[in-house]
Amino acid sequence: MIEVKGLTKYYNDFCAVDHIDLSIPKGEILGLLGPNGAGKTTTLRMLTGYFKPSEGSITVDDLSMPGDTLKIKSRMGYLPESAPLYHNMLVFDYLDYVAKIKGMTSGEDRIKRLKELSELCGLKNIMDRPIATLSKGLKQRVGIAHAMMTDPEILILDEPTSGLDPNQIVEIRDIIRAIGKEKTIIFSTHILSEAEATCDRIVIINKGKIVADDKTASLKQNLQSDAFVKLSVKHAAPESVETLLKDSLDNVDIKPIETQEPDTASFEVRSLENQDIRETIYLKIKDTDWILTELAQESQALERIFQELTREDNPI
Repeated sequence: MIEVKGLTKYYNDFCAVDHIDLSIPKGEILGLLGPNGAGKTTTLRMLTGYFKPSEGSITVDDLSMPGDTLKIKSRMGYLPESAPLYHNMLVFDYLDYVAKIKGMTSGEDRIKRLKELSELCGLKNIMDRPIATLSKGLKQRVGIAHAMMTDPEILILDEPTSGLDPNQIVEIRDIIRAIGKEKTIIFSTHILSEAEATCDRIVIINKGKIVADDKTASLKQNLQSDAFVKLSVKHAAPESVETLLKDSLDNVDIKPIETQEPDTASFEVRSLENQDIRETIYLKIKDTDWILTELAQESQALERIFQELTREDNPI
């Protein structure tokens, strides 16, 4: 559906997006993750034709930018981070106005489409309310309805759940899933659990470059090569525990963990050779006077993967 090659964007001498390659098949929900300033919004704005790339190409089926930009835009729906709504209008009047400027001249067609969108986006009970009186979550729903007005093949959402409470996030997630059954969706987010719960595939971008690109489950599995053990010991000085671990284990990374438990030393121990090190740790501590209160293998969550790939000292 979408093919991106060497996509690059400079702001004067600053490279915001650096030679990105992406291939997005039809019907996929793609999550674009990254810290602030990573280049997510710039990438989305180039995909929608709002920004002209400094280098690279964007192709949608047999259409390419810039020559076919208007035709590509007609196949896309776009919701920026701040939904561009007219707050003094009623929800119905606003969406009817959007339908008119999108070329729906038939009043019957507009009414039919507004009914469909009110069902899909959960707007049935607020169509007669001023947009200014709506919560941010409801405003986002109106924004999604706007983006979906012409039933586009591709939907691009920039931070659609930013600033929403947990209940609103779940509601927007359900809408995205419902739309994603028939559409190709690209959305950026800072909420890693959202990407994990909603997306078929995740692309992590940092400093303008792609640092990870895979199916959600495969991304966790492939990057979970290290074994993590959380360890807590009572009646032991942290320095003594760390020394014992270093003397007993080969090729490990040992990281102290802050704890509110009195007289307790806690560590995260990572085997760099993907070894299960719990037995060795248990036997060594068993020979001491310390009390072992926790020894647990941890799976690598998406949050940890994200932190590892986007940390400041990560060489890209």
